[in-house]
Amino acid sequence: VYFPLGMEKLIVCAHKRPNALCRLVCFPWAGGGTSQLAQWSTLLSNSIEVLCVRFPGREARLNEPFAKDMTSLVNEVTSVLLKEFQEKPFAFFGHRCGSAKVFCQVILKHAAVLKDSGFLFIASGTTSEHSEEILSIKRIPISDTKDEEVLAYIQKIGGTPPELLRNKDIRKHVVLTFKEDLRVLQTFSFEKAEMDIPFCCDITCFNGSDDIPHDLQAWQELTSGDTSFYKLPGGHFYLLEPSNEIFLTKHITRCIENAGL
Repeated sequence: VYFPLGMEKLIVCAHKRPNALCRLVCFPWAGGGTSQLAQWSTLLSNSIEVLCVRFPGREARLNEPFAKDMTSLVNEVTSVLLKEFQEKPFAFFGHRCGSAKVFCQVILKHAAVLKDSGFLFIASGTTSEHSEEILSIKRIPISDTKDEEVLAYIQKIGGTPPELLRNKDIRKHVVLTFKEDLRVLQTFSFEKAEMDIPFCCDITCFNGSDDIPHDLQAWQELTSGDTSFYKLPGGHFYLLEPSNEIFLTKHITRCIENAGL
């Protein structure tokens, strides 16, 4: 068996490449699963192995309770992947605020190890934890938010096939998963003032041209490495457009190669 048992539960790897030079660790968006990002392995070179994190409460982990807080999520990710981080260089990719915050805390939790490992940080459709945009999301009263409001928001931003939302049971689970993921996001407190410049890696930020403006420059304040910013045509889920997906994966490949990972 190539992956340890705990890794098989947490990680989806559509194409295992034990001889890969680098790993791309993908974190899905709030309310989402692994199906789209796990398939990026077909678009990336054979030198990159794609690992997509599968959170509890969805897909093969549907019967598991949702994570209670950000700490429990991060502890699971790091307990399973820390050894992998030390074995090979890697890059993190996450879309939307929920996933970006998970790998932010993974980086903070193991900054010393990761600094020696060599890694790249790719944020999509989101801003950094200390921005006003994220602070406003944290103030949303989840328990008082009606399912109809959450569903309307999910339909507005896209990313979920409309035919799935027509199924009552699937629709109910999508809304529940989104709310639980947002609840977890609200348990993560990030005090930039106490961290000085916590990251040493390069950060690449992507955003859809028709999405709401994100304070992408806020990422620049968090790292001593280089930061770069790109806009691709489309809305919040611009990355699901085939042409953008091809551009994004090619660019990630170039970033990894240029970083010497």
